[in-house]
Amino acid sequence: MKNANIIGLQEEDCRKIAEKLNVLLANYSIFYQNTRGSHWNIKGDQFFTLHPKFEELYNNLVLKIDEIAERILTLGSTPAHNYSDYLKVATIQESQEVSDANKSVENILNSFKVVIDLQRELLDITDQAGDEGTNSQMSDYITEQEKEVWMYNSYLGK
Repeated sequence: MKNANIIGLQEEDCRKIAEKLNVLLANYSIFYQNTRGSHWNIKGDQFFTLHPKFEELYNNLVLKIDEIAERILTLGSTPAHNYSDYLKVATIQESQEVSDANKSVENILNSFKVVIDLQRELLDITDQAGDEGTNSQMSDYITEQEKEVWMYNSYLGK
């Protein structure tokens, strides 16, 4: 963890944060692939509404995947990259329901819950460690995603 001293953090804190970020990375990666599956396979009268919305979401998710991996590297650790490793640590499961509009949106909302909860955990850890870089990143993600949750819930009439 050669970067820790340069960026002003303790090596042990960097290790713990990077481990949690790797769990977040795994969940984002499965969330991303599930969303792509819904984008490709959505059917029915909501196709023209949801097909582009899902594309917008997975494009956003892939940016976050890259940012999280780069933050792990910044902290001096290595980002996981194998789906087999992701499946071992992720809470989000591979989706089997990708063509039904409401089930796809519910899956997206459940995935948001997982990543938001993990990001809130990271806020606590990074606050204690004085890791403003990761803390700010997680805070920005949460702010954006809370609005997405509202919009997807509104789609479901909730």
